[in-house]
Amino acid sequence: MKTGMMKRIGAVGAIVALALTLSACLLTPGRFVSALDLRKDGQFTFTYKGEISMFGLAQLAAMDKRNSEFKESPCYDYESPAPAKSKKKGAEEEDDTFAEPKERPCTAEELAEQKLDWEEARKESAAREKKDLEEMKAALGGLDPTDPKSIEEFAGRLRRQAGWKAVTYKGDGLFDVDYAIAGKVDHDFIFPIIEKFPTTNTFVQVLRRNDGTVRIDAPGFNPGSTTNPMAQAMGMGALSTLSKSEKMPKGPEMEGTFTLTTNGQILANNTDEGAKPGTTGQMLEWKVNVRTTATPTALVKLAN
Repeated sequence: MKTGMMKRIGAVGAIVALALTLSACLLTPGRFVSALDLRKDGQFTFTYKGEISMFGLAQLAAMDKRNSEFKESPCYDYESPAPAKSKKKGAEEEDDTFAEPKERPCTAEELAEQKLDWEEARKESAAREKKDLEEMKAALGGLDPTDPKSIEEFAGRLRRQAGWKAVTYKGDGLFDVDYAIAGKVDHDFIFPIIEKFPTTNTFVQVLRRNDGTVRIDAPGFNPGSTTNPMAQAMGMGALSTLSKSEKMPKGPEMEGTFTLTTNGQILANNTDEGAKPGTTGQMLEWKVNVRTTATPTALVKLAN
């Protein structure tokens, strides 16, 4: 099988492998405003208003579809020039330099051979691809990112859950949401939690400790770890067979603010400017954008 053809067939499998890799780190913030108000008696209110991207799955599926169509590979002539002769100490020596391959139109026979190779490779991989795609859908709670009806069912699933005040699908895997919930930190809290959906990538987590302190981390607001989940697949070599000309999908640019307000004692934080006085207590603010390199973090002491 020709090298170009093998790369194109391999790209189809790479797209599926990449989609499966991304299923555990799927959701990413876009433009947003988020806030956590934490009272020293443990009462809290959390809000998130803005974009959430179901990162790239619809685009990945489109790439898979493009790669599943036959495309002609270039054909080349590999003729070498007549060997040049040079004299060295009275003896003749041949210069074994070869000319660069020259691209040319493929013949009908070569195109037929390419298509036959492609059809054979597709036939061999079809069963495996179907199995992988079904596993991906199962990992996403039955969600088919290529089906608009399935996407709307997913949005409806969110609307049924407590806290999701509004969910609007904007297309290309992008949702506009308005989320607000209140409770007491007598247990851990993470956002987002979605019914029948992986929860391995969290935007914000509020963790209660036995000593009366609460640790707040926002790993989802660190673009370095969430904007480009492709890096994981890159490290695993899942993209090694993709063409250089193939444009990889990108999630929305992350940009927003995360604010923590509390009347508890702030023991630690990694904001640039530290705590500022507010109307209901001390306030910490993190500005999140593509230049953010650290996960927003704080430690707050509640009342004994």
